[in-house]
Amino acid sequence: MNFLSHYYFDRDTTDSYFILGTVLPDLLKNADKTIILHPEKLIHPNPNVNSIIAGWNKHLLVDKYFHTAEFFLHHSHTLKKLLAPAIVGSPVKPFFLGHIGVELILDNLLITTNKISVDDFYYHLDSCEMETINEFLVFAGMKNPGIFAKFYASFKQSRYLATYVNIGQVTYALKRICMRIWRDPFTPEHETAMSEVILSYREGLLGSFMQIYEEIGDKL
Repeated sequence: MNFLSHYYFDRDTTDSYFILGTVLPDLLKNADKTIILHPEKLIHPNPNVNSIIAGWNKHLLVDKYFHTAEFFLHHSHTLKKLLAPAIVGSPVKPFFLGHIGVELILDNLLITTNKISVDDFYYHLDSCEMETINEFLVFAGMKNPGIFAKFYASFKQSRYLATYVNIGQVTYALKRICMRIWRDPFTPEHETAMSEVILSYREGLLGSFMQIYEEIGDKL
């Protein structure tokens, strides 16, 4: 699941460090894909650091349930097949787009149906002290936490996730993710065709998308 979908499950939580922990694995991946941390069993004397660890574990659990759910398996496969003709000639693998595309569409639906507040999400991130975050990162074994600090400041300032309200931005987000692997993943024609598929698929999910959140929520 993407950032806002993870936030959905703890949208009523007041512990900002826990909220940060629920999205930190993906934030770190975005900052530097080579970063690999495993703090799952660590215990720290600072309760805020322990909240980050608890949120991190929640993230792993939600992803486990999501990626094995029939909802995800069905929709990622279906979206893959629909996107394949739209990206003929692109180096990007359709299964990769199907996977990421479903996650981004779900974030868009959470925003546009008012299931979450993006401002509240960023409020939690803004409330976390970088000193505490660095304390966690060093404790978890990261050699150069400054790499993350620079990315994190930019991530918060841009308020990028708020743009997911626009379905066209979902295509742009897909492109940005693909650009981490492929230099020039799509032509303008690819992007136009992808946007049409994504918009149509989003409309089809509108009435039923909450079932995956209900299913996972029952397991947590």
